[in-house]
Amino acid sequence: KVEFKEAELQNTSIVIRNVSEQDEGCYYCLFIADPEGALTGETCLHVYELHGPVLHVREPDSPEESVVSCSATGRPAPTVTLTVTQQHLHFSQHNTVRVTNTNNTVTVTTTAVLSGLHDDSTQVGCAARVDSGPQMEVMKRISELKQTSDDDLTWVVVFPVFLLLSLFVPAFIYWQRNRNKNR
Repeated sequence: KVEFKEAELQNTSIVIRNVSEQDEGCYYCLFIADPEGALTGETCLHVYELHGPVLHVREPDSPEESVVSCSATGRPAPTVTLTVTQQHLHFSQHNTVRVTNTNNTVTVTTTAVLSGLHDDSTQVGCAARVDSGPQMEVMKRISELKQTSDDDLTWVVVFPVFLLLSLFVPAFIYWQRNRNKNR
C-alpha cells in the first residue's frame, strides 16, 4: 500500500494507494546521518469522503411552488447548498437536517420551498463540499426532477402491491386446494 517514490537524504516521498479512514494520521520520516544527527520530517494525512449530491423535488399544493431538497453524505459533514438559475425565483423556509451514520459519515439534507415558478424549465442546483475540497454540483430542470419523483412514487406504490399479490395469490390457491381435499 505504501511505495517510496524517492529516498534521498534531502528529498524523500512516499505514495499511499487505496487510502482509507484507517490511514488517517501523521507520518514521520527519520534519517540518522553522521555527523548531522537525526533529520526528521512530518506530514499529516486527512481523509475526506463525499457522496452525492442528490437533488429531489416534490410539489406542494400550489402550482407556483416546489419543495426542493439536496442531500450529500461525507466525512466530515458536507456543506450542502441549493441554487436557482432565474433571478426572480427564490428559496424560502430552509430546513437542514444532519444524520450521523454508523460509518462516521454524516448525511446532510437541505430542503426549501422554491416560489414563483411559472414553468418547469427552471433549473435548480445542488452543490456539496467537504472542507476545502472540490465542490460537486448537480443542475437539473424542475420538469426532469418531477418526472423522477413521479417515477419514484410509482415504484413506492406499485412494488408493495405487487409484493402483496405475489404472496396472496399462491396462499389463496394453496388454501383452495386444501379446502377442496377436505370436502
